[in-house]
Amino acid sequence: MNTVLLGMFGTQEIIIIAIVVILLFGAKKIPQLMRGMGSGIKEFKDGMKEGETAADTKEQDKIK
Repeated sequence: MNTVLLGMFGTQEIIIIAIVVILLFGAKKIPQLMRGMGSGIKEFKDGMKEGETAADTKEQDKIK
């Protein structure tokens, strides 16, 4: 993932973004923000899987 970020941004840009994030949220809040973002992504993926399962079920019902 680091190579993807470095491909899009240079090292200086990443450092500047990190400093801005620390200044905006504070060093103590960042772990909480990352946990929240991680759980949100997990819920989104679970919802996508449920949606695919529901869509597959509807398609199978139409075929019958």
